[in-house]
Amino acid sequence: MATIDVHNLNGEKVGSLELAPEVFGAVNEDLLWEAVKHYRAGLRAGTHSTKTRGLVSGAGKKLWKQKGTGRARIASIRSPLWRHGGTVHGPKPRSYDYEFPRKKLMGALRSALAAKLADGKLVVVDSLEPQEAKTQSFRASLNKLTAKGTTLLVEGANGESKNLHLSARNLKGVELVAGSAVHPYHLLRYANAVFSRPALEKLQDSLKASAPKRKQAQEEVA
Repeated sequence: MATIDVHNLNGEKVGSLELAPEVFGAVNEDLLWEAVKHYRAGLRAGTHSTKTRGLVSGAGKKLWKQKGTGRARIASIRSPLWRHGGTVHGPKPRSYDYEFPRKKLMGALRSALAAKLADGKLVVVDSLEPQEAKTQSFRASLNKLTAKGTTLLVEGANGESKNLHLSARNLKGVELVAGSAVHPYHLLRYANAVFSRPALEKLQDSLKASAPKRKQAQEEVA
């Protein structure tokens, strides 16, 4: 079973954590693409709107008589055939969100964690809570953890501490999320992922429980 070092905010190793092979075993790129597509679809505002002929401004009077003028017949200045007329089958406000199976989401999250581990961009600390609410000192702590680029901070499910929130909120390229709210999109968007040990342990247990069980025949050694 693979292990990962656990550090403190000073960059010092204070222990290790065992990683479940069911969670950090393989990367499914197709599943990651599906999960990111679903997440970004939910982010779309869907507030676009076009005006039909009944909504555009203009009189409804017939411009000229139907026959005898030699011109094409026309009913209204608001016709879609005319400039500044209505739009036919144009977009209307709607939601782009759609259902995504939970098993697929859990599988994508396992793949995202495995990818971060394979790239060497997964960092585990015993606690993310700083001693004081200072942005500069917290930035220095992230640099000691080799998290110098964009960074995702994942805190335990009990909620973020006040000092952590105040220290991280003004850091450019840094986002703080709860362990229960982390998504594959977050892990792929940021270059580094820094987990508190309780957050990773709880997430690993949840993903391990939802992982597909291997067939007994495959587990038996001939």
